[in-house]
Amino acid sequence: MPFISEALGEHHETSQFDSSKPSLDAWLQQHALTTEARRTGRTFVWQNQGRVIGYYTIAAHLIVRDELPRALGRGNPGQIPAVLLARLALDKSLQGRGLGGALLADALDRIVIATQTVAARFVVVDAIDEVAHAFYIHHGFRDIPGTMRLIQKISDIAAALAPE
Repeated sequence: MPFISEALGEHHETSQFDSSKPSLDAWLQQHALTTEARRTGRTFVWQNQGRVIGYYTIAAHLIVRDELPRALGRGNPGQIPAVLLARLALDKSLQGRGLGGALLADALDRIVIATQTVAARFVVVDAIDEVAHAFYIHHGFRDIPGTMRLIQKISDIAAALAPE
């Protein structure tokens, strides 16, 4: 990976982060540390000399089986443990170089490791727009028809990330 992710801290410079998605930028700058303090989400950053250049936030989540396509929900309990990939953004200075996929792989690797301790069956993403939706489809997520929600089995992610 081109950068090593680390937990967001007060020492990280977030004010100049610009992903070209104002809502993602504002969330990092105004809410990420509070979310961290409340333990409702964990944010990890790529940084360059303290300046955040990429980030993702993950949180525990539950999926209601009846909201899934039958093929994915069948055989699962009524509520299925999952991990929510709540935010993922790359500074526009790094966009267009394939680094978004590397940032996603970083997040998914961290999730797979975490689920060796705390069980979860799926990773869930709520795409912010059609471009993000297509990005996640490209990276193996399946969409939930009629929504911007996408999911991927953690077992499939683990297999894809396993060294050959």
